[in-house]
Amino acid sequence: MTRVQFAVSTMLPVMALSVVLCFTSQSMFAQSDPSHNPATQQERMQPDDQAAVKTFSGKIVKSGNKFVLTDANNKTTYQLDDQQKAQDFLNKNVRVNGVLDPSTGTIRVTAIEPV
Repeated sequence: MTRVQFAVSTMLPVMALSVVLCFTSQSMFAQSDPSHNPATQQERMQPDDQAAVKTFSGKIVKSGNKFVLTDANNKTTYQLDDQQKAQDFLNKNVRVNGVLDPSTGTIRVTAIEPV
């Protein structure tokens, strides 16, 4: 009986450590797998920037401490990634060329011109 207790008392911590290491190594491999990396997946899904460039019309206004494009026709507000360019057109109707990130509502601005 004492041999069984000794065997169980020494093997139990070893088995617990093995289980913990198994789960830890599994999560490490999952993180290093590029197919599970959201940034990599987004890069693969992104079309060529030239093909995705669109034109958006509206008025540049200030929302909080940021400049945004409001499209009154579609009742939509877009965030603008280039605040420097947008600042020059505050309270003006403009056409913005850029790539829209639909998940964030942000336009990656390539050009802004007055209407």
